Amino acid sequence: MSRIVFVLFAAILTDALTAGQVNVEPNTALLNEGDRTELLCRYGRTINYCRIEIPGEQKVLNLSPEWSKTPGFTYYGAGLQAGQCGVTIERVKASNNGQVKCSLGVEGEELSGTIDLVVALRPQQPIIELLSKPNREGYFAEGTQFMARCSVRDGRPPANISWYIDNMPANKQTTPLEIISTPTNDNVELSTSVQQIQWHLSPEDSNRKLVCRSHHQTDRETVPPQEAAYIINVRYAPVHQSEAAVYGLYLDHTAIVNITIRASPLPRIEWTIEGLVVSQGRTEGRYSAYEPQYLGNDEYNVTLAIAGLTLEDTTKIYNLRATNELGLTDYQVRISSSSKPPSNSLDVAAIVGIVVAVAVLVLVVLLVLFARATGRWCFGGKSIKTPTNETDGQNDKQLELGGQHGQNVALLETPNGITLLGASKLREANGNGNGNGNGTPQERLSVERRPHNDEDDSFEYATDRESSVYNPTTRPLRSVLMSQAGGRNSRSSASSEVEPLNTENSDLLQKCNQLGIPESRFSRWLPKDKLELLEKQAMLLSGRGKAMNAAAPPPATPPKPQKKVLATPTETTATTTTTTTMATPKLPQETEI
Repeated sequence: MSRIVFVLFAAILTDALTAGQVNVEPNTALLNEGDRTELLCRYGRTINYCRIEIPGEQKVLNLSPEWSKTPGFTYYGAGLQAGQCGVTIERVKASNNGQVKCSLGVEGEELSGTIDLVVALRPQQPIIELLSKPNREGYFAEGTQFMARCSVRDGRPPANISWYIDNMPANKQTTPLEIISTPTNDNVELSTSVQQIQWHLSPEDSNRKLVCRSHHQTDRETVPPQEAAYIINVRYAPVHQSEAAVYGLYLDHTAIVNITIRASPLPRIEWTIEGLVVSQGRTEGRYSAYEPQYLGNDEYNVTLAIAGLTLEDTTKIYNLRATNELGLTDYQVRISSSSKPPSNSLDVAAIVGIVVAVAVLVLVVLLVLFARATGRWCFGGKSIKTPTNETDGQNDKQLELGGQHGQNVALLETPNGITLLGASKLREANGNGNGNGNGTPQERLSVERRPHNDEDDSFEYATDRESSVYNPTTRPLRSVLMSQAGGRNSRSSASSEVEPLNTENSDLLQKCNQLGIPESRFSRWLPKDKLELLEKQAMLLSGRGKAMNAAAPPPATPPKPQKKVLATPTETTATTTTTTTMATPKLPQETEI
């Protein structure tokens, strides 16, 4: 509650103070002669009248929104009821410079306010005054402390000063800007701006232009800033420079050796070649020294002529001595018949060549990496390709089984891997006794297992494991007889004496193909409701095929070349000589139930 009371009290006090004083806009008006301006005095309540006094005007202006009696001056504001009293000046004159006073009548009393009206007056031309004096010829000696002062008089408001050397900022030591006010006869105050600059002179300062430039309110695009200038002349000894070299001279011709030096005043020249001294304007033997030629800006061209230039001349060092009244300087000059000096840095062509070579190298590396990753071009024969269909897998298994001495083999696939079985193991797996005729079981040829993981492969077998069973009796017999039953590969044996078990398996696989069971690289998981039906259909078709084969005479088998297999002495149970074909068996594609 106390806070609310305090806020209300502050607002009432603020209104009272605002109502008790006159506010002005602007506080100071800076104008050029001839400009148009609006000046306003405000009060928080209704006013009865509005009077304004302007310097340079003979009478007081009594202004109102309803009338305008003085040309060039009109009422400005929202009206007397709004407590506003203002004036519009169409063209400001230089005599209007000063304080504008506004008087407002409020409830039997008069309140007033003032506005500073500054009418800018362009100052006079800047003046440069030398505080350090040159010699009688107007020259400064090298190392002299140069001091100058720039003054810009009678400006309103005061002018600013900036220093330049040859149109560039001087960047030298300067004193703070000093403003000096000067009253005039008509009681108008004008201002003068003063600033100093100083530094030690060097040969580089000779023949340079020092500029003092003023900046003022009255500057316009059509009226540039005013300035003053002074040319600095410096006397100094010949300027030292590093060893000079002249290239492009022709052997057996007169060689002209030109050197440019800086000096003020004019230097005298003397050449020394291996003890031989040649002064300017003289000739000694094959050497001639010329008078220095002025080039401007304290620069001189010095020339030495060598008649009949020899290769030995290019190995000599030519000493040049330049002397004037302020000192002497020695120079060393070398000459060469080369067309251009050796470069310490690479030229543009070399840089471009390096960039192109690097780009080509990067491109070659990228192409090699791409070819190696994709198995292209020279890497095509070294790439290892994984079989992507049944034929590729079959070819790989044929290569694996090619060295098994012509034995009939089969593959037994389970969800855990693939097992290669010999002929005896094949019969033993199907419940038909031991592996071979002598009762000695053969070992498994090889085992290849797929990597075990916990992922469900029911999608791969197109069934649901939970609702299906694996049929262990319907093994994919990958023997030569199976390839003959599938009709995709040539038979590996043409013998008419075939074991009944292999014949039954062949017939069974043929009938299974007739049932429309697709071939696959993987073991099948058969649904429970279809397992019994498929087994019965396979047995029926197998029995029907047996009856037809018994009724029909066996087809004549053309004789094929056979080789005798000689029995070893250790074989005691051999009653007949077994004739087999030594052809390498080819592994057929898988047919599974």
